[in-house]
Amino acid sequence: MAARHDLATDPGLQEDLLQARRGTAFFARKLNELTDAELDGGTRLPDWTRRHVVAHVGYNARAIARLIEWAATGVETPMYPSPEARNHEINFGATLSPIALRNLFDHSAVHLSVEWRDLPDANWANEVRTAQGRTVPASETVWMRTREVWIHAIDLDNGATFNDIPALVLERLLKDITGAWKTRGTDTGLVIKATNTAGNGTDLTFGDTTATDPTIITGSLPAVVEWATGRGTTGVTATGPNNNSITPAAPQWI
Repeated sequence: MAARHDLATDPGLQEDLLQARRGTAFFARKLNELTDAELDGGTRLPDWTRRHVVAHVGYNARAIARLIEWAATGVETPMYPSPEARNHEINFGATLSPIALRNLFDHSAVHLSVEWRDLPDANWANEVRTAQGRTVPASETVWMRTREVWIHAIDLDNGATFNDIPALVLERLLKDITGAWKTRGTDTGLVIKATNTAGNGTDLTFGDTTATDPTIITGSLPAVVEWATGRGTTGVTATGPNNNSITPAAPQWI
């Protein structure tokens, strides 16, 4: 039987799908490095064990697959019935046996990949609604999944670092976070400079660049994104009014 390929033909979307699948493979590798007993260990997220992280990533794949089904059929299928249902699902998943938890991740990842593969070109523009209530085209689900698998692979806390995330993904993460801060009005007086991005000597600047006396957060792209996602302050420095207190930003994508 002939191999099945993605129906999507847009080169940009094809590249995004590849990045999401690479992130899924990276998460799978870090998960498979853990013994069953180590699944009970802590993570880089407050109050979550590795079991919670794996359950969340597994159920997130199912939730995103529901959005792709929505885009394919036109029948509204929300990611979750409610925030409470999402939280209950994660807490339940964390109680599964190790083999069931691993199967949850594996099977849900394959299911989502197949849903993406079989979505016709025209349907990628169909609008769906995220758990936060945003209306987005189905193509946005690829990025939604990409950031989940890459960041939560690091949250497993067994050797992965932000240096493992591709530079293009890191740049988009930083744009997402600083864009959200701007929308909420919480970026006033804050400038973020990521130095020597992608190892080519190019710097990136985000934030309130019109401020007269800003607090400037500086570091390598991986270090700055680690700080911006609320995962740590290593490799980050600050100058300006608040340079005596560098604290992690509020955690993103939990």
